[in-house]
Amino acid sequence: MTGRIGWVDATGGLSGDMLLGACLDAGADLAVVRAAIDRLDLRERVEVTSEPTQRAGIGATRAIVSTAESRHRRTLPDVLALLEGLDPAVRTPAAEVFRHLADAESTVHRVPAEEVHFHEVGALDSIADVVGVVAALGSLGLDRLMCSPIALGGGRARTEHGPIPVPGPAVVELLRAHDAPGFGGPVDIELATPTGVALMVTLADGFGPLPELRPELVGAGAGAAEPEGHANLTRLVVGSPVATGAAAVREMVLEANVDDLDPRLWPGVLTALMEAGASDAWLTPILMKKGRPAHTLSVLARPDLVAELERVVLAHTTTIGLRRHAVDKVALPRETAEVEVYGEQVRVKLARLDGEVVTATPEYDDVARVAALKGLPERVVLDAARAAAGDVER
Repeated sequence: MTGRIGWVDATGGLSGDMLLGACLDAGADLAVVRAAIDRLDLRERVEVTSEPTQRAGIGATRAIVSTAESRHRRTLPDVLALLEGLDPAVRTPAAEVFRHLADAESTVHRVPAEEVHFHEVGALDSIADVVGVVAALGSLGLDRLMCSPIALGGGRARTEHGPIPVPGPAVVELLRAHDAPGFGGPVDIELATPTGVALMVTLADGFGPLPELRPELVGAGAGAAEPEGHANLTRLVVGSPVATGAAAVREMVLEANVDDLDPRLWPGVLTALMEAGASDAWLTPILMKKGRPAHTLSVLARPDLVAELERVVLAHTTTIGLRRHAVDKVALPRETAEVEVYGEQVRVKLARLDGEVVTATPEYDDVARVAALKGLPERVVLDAARAAAGDVER
């Protein structure tokens, strides 16, 4: 069954420090956050503290990241180099956040992503916000993270380039590129920063209202501003799912039509995609213009893995482009059990509907392994595994 779920309420605003404050307020370990930031390859010291506060009468935590550094312009390669010393569980998603930021700024400024100069986002406090949030969410042990539609604010905001309209171009591009929902208002100030939005389009598995869950932890992170008539808060609700029927989650489908790849390479392509984290990958035979036979490669992906899986497609096939669109995936709660077959362990995938097992599927790789070890036909071992799985169901 799906484990612990987190839901970010961004209807009051969203920034890196607000999200970090919400995580800490919900019980994330500040020591874990500090340890992750200390592993950054920095010359300057970065301090992370927190303090209790209120916004519109609601108790919250404000996360404060302090550094002696003056504003610093960094490029994507500069930032990625700072992240090199991090544990991979923190480094990989943090790097993806900055890649998405660079891609958005690249589109806005129409320069290559590697040449984008991060301004506010390239400062050490913003880098620490990203690393801190990734580490904090990891310390909460989430299996899935969802996010509400994001309040963006309105009016105009001051930047190094001068006043710009709110929502800013980079924020709008991040939402567009990742099919994420946002809305203007409810007040005329900047409520969602590029860092906050980049964190959610990278880390969230989907967007929507609070999913059905039993709340266990609740946290609120306060922003620095206190606009009249608005609670400038990001909230985090953490809980366990209610064991009911199938649950809908938002995923992405990546597609490419390929007519010039040696067919013998396709099994390796599908294997590479699955090893990179694809939920599924498959081929559909098609007929292209001028009667050319071809295949449509389709990849089902969590939003946070889209960029990596796109790289796999572009590296392992001959396509020079692909399509992406969001889908709602309905999935039954599932779990893995082990059964003994001819003295060996075979994994069995169990799927439940309203708490009852409706399918029990032996892992075929395990079946093949046992068949080879015992010198038996795979069909015989598969039948034995299915019979043993029936006992697990009861």
